Amino acid sequence: MRRLVIFDLDGTLLNTIADLAAATNQALQHYGYPTHQTEAYHFFVGNGINKLFERALPEKERTEENILKIRSQFIPYYDRHNADMSRPYPGIPELLKTLQQQGIMIAIASNKYQMATSKLVARYFPTTHFVKILGQREGIPVKPDPYIIYEIMETAGVEKEDILYVGDSDVDIRTAHNAGVTAVGVTWGFRPRTELEALHPAHIIEEASELIPLIQATSPSAFIR
Repeated sequence: MRRLVIFDLDGTLLNTIADLAAATNQALQHYGYPTHQTEAYHFFVGNGINKLFERALPEKERTEENILKIRSQFIPYYDRHNADMSRPYPGIPELLKTLQQQGIMIAIASNKYQMATSKLVARYFPTTHFVKILGQREGIPVKPDPYIIYEIMETAGVEKEDILYVGDSDVDIRTAHNAGVTAVGVTWGFRPRTELEALHPAHIIEEASELIPLIQATSPSAFIR
C-alpha cells in the first residue's frame, strides 16, 4: 500500500499549455521576436520558465539578458491570465477526491514557479489537502534533480518505497528515478508515450482512474502497463 502520491502539475493534473503559450507569445511579440503555435510549446515546457524562454527565443538570441527580458514581460501577464484556458484533465478531480478519502497523502512537485503553482492549485483544487505544494524557487534545483522530492518526503514522513511519483514527461520519469521512487507516466499530457517508454517507468497509464489500483501495490512493478 502506497502512502504518498506526488504529482507533477502542468501536463499531469492541469492542461496549462494554451495559457503558457499565450503568455510567452505576448512577451516574444513585445520584444519583436517571432511567436510559435501552441503545439510547439509541448516541447518547450518542463524544465522551468527560463528554459522555456530559451527554447522559445530564436537560436541566436538565446542570451541570459534576453531570457530575463522575456521573463519580466511574461510573469505579470501570466499571473493575470494563467487560468484563462487552463483546466484539470478528465478524471483528475475525482482521482484526488478518491485518494483523499482513502487516506493517501498527496503532494505536488512542479517546475512552474512557486507563485503560479500555488495560485493554480488553490483555484482548481480548493478542497484537496496537499501535504506540500512545491514549485520552482530561487536557489532550489529544478527537476529532474530529486531535491524537491526529498523535501516532500521529509514533510510526509515516508520512505521511498511508500511513494508513487506521477508525471507526463521525461523530466518527471528522470526525477522519480533520481529520487529512487516508483515512476508512473501518464499519456494524456504534453509529451508522447514513446518519450516515457524510453525511460522505463514502472507504469504508464492512459486514464486517471488507472492510478487507483497501483496504490495497492506493495512493491514497484517491473513492467509497463
